Amino acid sequence: EDYQNRVDLRDKLIITIDGDDAKDFDDALSFQILDTGNYQVGIHIADVTHYVQEQTALDDEAYQRGTSVYLVDRVIPMLPERLSNELCSLRPDEDKLCMSVIVEMDQQAKVIRHKICRTVIRSNYRLTYRQAQELLENSLQLKVDSGQLREALQVLNGLAKQLRANRFRQGAINFETPEVHFRLDEHNEPVEIFFHNSLDTNHLIEEFMLLANRIVATAIGKVKVEKGSESQAPKEISVQKGKPMVYRVHDNPDPKKIGKLSTFIKRFGLNLKVSSNSKTTHKHINALLDDCQGMPCQTLVETLTIRSMAKAVYSTDNIGHYGLAFPYYTHFTSPIRRYPDMMVHRLLARYLAEGKSADKTKIEAQCVYATEREIIASEAERASIKYKMVEFMHDKIGQVFKGH
Repeated sequence: EDYQNRVDLRDKLIITIDGDDAKDFDDALSFQILDTGNYQVGIHIADVTHYVQEQTALDDEAYQRGTSVYLVDRVIPMLPERLSNELCSLRPDEDKLCMSVIVEMDQQAKVIRHKICRTVIRSNYRLTYRQAQELLENSLQLKVDSGQLREALQVLNGLAKQLRANRFRQGAINFETPEVHFRLDEHNEPVEIFFHNSLDTNHLIEEFMLLANRIVATAIGKVKVEKGSESQAPKEISVQKGKPMVYRVHDNPDPKKIGKLSTFIKRFGLNLKVSSNSKTTHKHINALLDDCQGMPCQTLVETLTIRSMAKAVYSTDNIGHYGLAFPYYTHFTSPIRRYPDMMVHRLLARYLAEGKSADKTKIEAQCVYATEREIIASEAERASIKYKMVEFMHDKIGQVFKGH
């Protein structure tokens, strides 16, 4: 009975691409070439709120935690592993319930139409980012026939690159810095520190998640909900103005901080143009980040530029997202590990079923709390990295190294 009023997509080509050691698979992609030559891409997100009902102990605890916390040597999950790694996780060859954004795109990655619906899916392949990259590069052979999979990845990668290029043309800022990773021994002590640069397949997943988040935010930010018959709930949401929504917003940078940054970087021969009204543009920030590539001061300049930006927060008042250059944006794609995504799923389901507005005051209070939990989690994650770095260096007293 869980499958009733859901679109059945179990016969589609569906893949998940995640990190090597991931177990909580939030998202999957489906791909199909249409008769018109356009592409249908499905962005399928675990339907966590089907299992985690409001006003239950499970939901209360998830809300209190706010987010999963990813430390170097452990994960403190928002939800019990029975849900996060099993029931909700989009594991291969298992029927799974999803909230899906299904888009039709042309060959230039322009979205022709979309629909948001509840679905049941069955993932065919669980790939790591590295495996997917090797498939793209024709250096990996799977035990099964992977021709269809490789073609799908190549088309999806091409579309993602166009989405990414469009985003930067529209003013998105390219804050991409290498991530610190550790190799730990059996006692969880670090034996190696290395940096991870993003692959094409990381960008592929990122771009389609950004697209889904943007479509959902725009759909509820605008909104007319079509009623279904009493015997059958409507399967998709169409749009009209003005329902309370959880937005992920990012304010314009503080002119004073930008001014200080502009003054500081001159000692490295770098310039950041600041207009007379002290509002610097996305273009000037991206130019600075390009100019410092390969310089000894690169890491410092990138870090200080990020610190000059406002912090992204959750809010019911939409001011857009400066860093991504999106007028509407939300977090919808990670409900296994972020409570705001669960809130968005519930709002979607609510407007899908009845169309009544939620209580904006209550949602805003939850947004403020979710932002607080996110800050606490990110501080813990940073402290965990610093701790493991110090642990790695503790037997190297007296040695000299270069560093930032």
